[in-house]
Amino acid sequence: MKKLPLSQLNAFFAAIAAGQKLYIPAGDAGTAAFTPWREGLELTAALNTSRSAKDLFFPQVENLVGFKVTGKQIEVIESRDPGEHFVLFGVCACDCRSFDILDKVFLAEPEDTYYKTRRENGTVVTLACTEPEETCFCTALGIDPTDPAGDVSCWVLGGQSMRSESQSGGLVTEDSSEAYLYLRAKTEKGKALLESLPMLEEGERPDLDKTVFDRLPLKGLDWSAFGGERMMEHFRSPKWASLAESCLGCGTCTFVCPTCQCYDIKDFNTGSEIKRFRCWDSCMYSDFTLMSAGQPRPTQLERFRQRFMHKLVYYPSTHEGEFGCVGCGRCLQKCPISMNIVKVAGALGKEETP
Repeated sequence: MKKLPLSQLNAFFAAIAAGQKLYIPAGDAGTAAFTPWREGLELTAALNTSRSAKDLFFPQVENLVGFKVTGKQIEVIESRDPGEHFVLFGVCACDCRSFDILDKVFLAEPEDTYYKTRRENGTVVTLACTEPEETCFCTALGIDPTDPAGDVSCWVLGGQSMRSESQSGGLVTEDSSEAYLYLRAKTEKGKALLESLPMLEEGERPDLDKTVFDRLPLKGLDWSAFGGERMMEHFRSPKWASLAESCLGCGTCTFVCPTCQCYDIKDFNTGSEIKRFRCWDSCMYSDFTLMSAGQPRPTQLERFRQRFMHKLVYYPSTHEGEFGCVGCGRCLQKCPISMNIVKVAGALGKEETP
């Protein structure tokens, strides 16, 4: 294991950025985002970013291909991003688990080569969580936030306070002289990254205090009622009507969710060529999966049901019981009417077994 005095964090970022592009979570709580590092940019004190780290592998909008039509001839123009190597620093355990879920979708046959290239080019450096929000429930889904996966795992330990906020919104400690960043490589990519950083010292990480996670209000969530075994029971539940009644269909939950993977593909005529691009879509929208024959889910109730059935029933039924949720809590924080997967799971989980 390696360690670095937290006072040298800026030099650490500069060394990484000298070799490849570096993204870190920066900004105030509520608006923090993964941002290309530059001199003076500070690591956010916020626990999590407003949107997840999936943007770096599955961007909200991306060009796929272009076309030019001349008479009866069609010229295909390669317009995909060339694909640069990059380091994604500060990913929480929940967001890192979301990559596994996305991998099972985009890297299944036929592979999505756009996504695959970014996954191969990216090095994920996770940051352990020891001060969770009350909306976090990753532990209820079998995720250990104090020991995240990734190519490299990091821990900020020591000093009087692990996470407090500077005037610019960055991460500081009350006694930075005693605070260290501990790093452990978990893959060959991670090992190569750490070996390229000569300022790192050998060190052993102190023991972690995990008792705070036992006090989280959502720690005891029970997911045992969900999965493919009770699919039709949940699908036909009369509770969907009351659960969906206040939903605005705004799609906020889908756009902040780290595991949502729905997208649309559109063509745009620039006047000189046709550009085909992919953009995120939401199952909450009335035109989602709209076809010439009409809309297969014409009501908001059906669209609302589709979203949560996919997370709780459909995905686990085809992926060995793994849920399509990582407990990041973003939907709890962002929904304007305070509807979220915890409330849905709580209501449906009380259904009596036939």
